Amino acid sequence: MDRLRRSSPYLLAAVLTTTGWLHLVVPEPYDGLIPGWLPGSARTWVYGSGVIELACAAGLFVPRTRRPAATATALLFVAVFPGNVEMALHPGDAPRWLAIARLPLQIPLLLWALQVRRLSAADAR
Repeated sequence: MDRLRRSSPYLLAAVLTTTGWLHLVVPEPYDGLIPGWLPGSARTWVYGSGVIELACAAGLFVPRTRRPAATATALLFVAVFPGNVEMALHPGDAPRWLAIARLPLQIPLLLWALQVRRLSAADAR
């Protein structure tokens, strides 16, 4: 269990690195997730969220910046939730069941980021 606890920030960082990289390299699937009420182009939001994911991942890799990075990651998961709602309402080419299944996925991701934050605070003591 201790090994899982120690590897958890790195696993979360790997997830964020993968999704952030995909936002930058293959942005098209993410364009439809951007709510129409946001200003500017959807692509700008996709690229921006990819950069933020990569920044959060980088912070999670470094023990000294892990706690604020985990906080930022939790906030990111909350911030992107409207995009998941948008996809559930207007799935485009994606199967509707998949679009809806993304909604509850945000809960374990948010809890994971908060756990990394909590454990990082405990490790700093």
